Amino acid sequence: MNLENKTVLVTGGTGSFGQKFIKRALQQNVKKVIVFSRDELKQYEMAQEFTDPRMRFFIGDVRDKERLYRAFDGVDIVIHAAALKHVGACEYNPFEAIKTNIHGAQNIIEAAIDRNVKKVIALSTDKAASPVNLYGATKLASDKLFVAANSYVGERETKFSVVRYGNVVGSRGSVVPFFKKIKETGRLPITDERMTRFWITLDQGVQFVLDNLQRMHGGEIFVPKIPSMTVTDLARAIAPECEIDIIGIRPGEKLHEAMIMEDDARHTKEFDTYYVIQPEFPWWSEEYTAAGQSLPDGFKYTSDSNTEWLTVEELRELVEEM
Repeated sequence: MNLENKTVLVTGGTGSFGQKFIKRALQQNVKKVIVFSRDELKQYEMAQEFTDPRMRFFIGDVRDKERLYRAFDGVDIVIHAAALKHVGACEYNPFEAIKTNIHGAQNIIEAAIDRNVKKVIALSTDKAASPVNLYGATKLASDKLFVAANSYVGERETKFSVVRYGNVVGSRGSVVPFFKKIKETGRLPITDERMTRFWITLDQGVQFVLDNLQRMHGGEIFVPKIPSMTVTDLARAIAPECEIDIIGIRPGEKLHEAMIMEDDARHTKEFDTYYVIQPEFPWWSEEYTAAGQSLPDGFKYTSDSNTEWLTVEELRELVEEM
């Protein structure tokens, strides 16, 4: 999407996605970019690199609705990337995950509507489809809130949509930095050698968000077509010389991830490079996705049944490009 003369706010803007997205935004004739996050040190460090006069930094937490009301004043577009994302941390701190990922989502919605923000895209995760851990459950609730938010807009112009994708190569929460850090020990721990995951690069994730800012009508969950990989192949790509230790699946962890399950597939349309999960609300018009193809009965989009896979060599190239 062309961001020319737009004021864009990114919640969780000091994270891996936020920094990459903001670099892309500043390459356009954007009016202003606002980083909204709660870590003053990360903001200070980011401000040393991002010295563009169009940058603004707001200390704040998505749990604080009043602060969001102030931050959203005059904002055209909100990219909601803030969340508690660590599966284990959410399992052992469930109240905190709910406050940030669910109550925070509601605060974003209410502030965006009342401040007349034009477009909001919330970042989701494959763990929100058929969740087995609290993180995934909170993100599923968040997705539902953002889709339903279009019912609350009334005569205002605010539109809400969701982007859902898998693990991001090289993000701070991914296993890649961890494997790189410990490979000198000669051993890499893997929870289960059968484990598969969807894989996307930061650049691809940012471009997907920009594309959907352009095409969104409000209410869609956009899912990219991306490749899968096995965790054992990733380990071989990063440290082929290392021995592998199988340590067992951790609390809340899946063998395989999903992005579209069978019940969602009934109201999903397929396009060349992505899927659109359509909202089941009377205000939605299927004319918006008329160019897409309906999915066959029983369809599901999971990391183990994917038709596109990354080889060890392709994974090695991706890791080296980081």
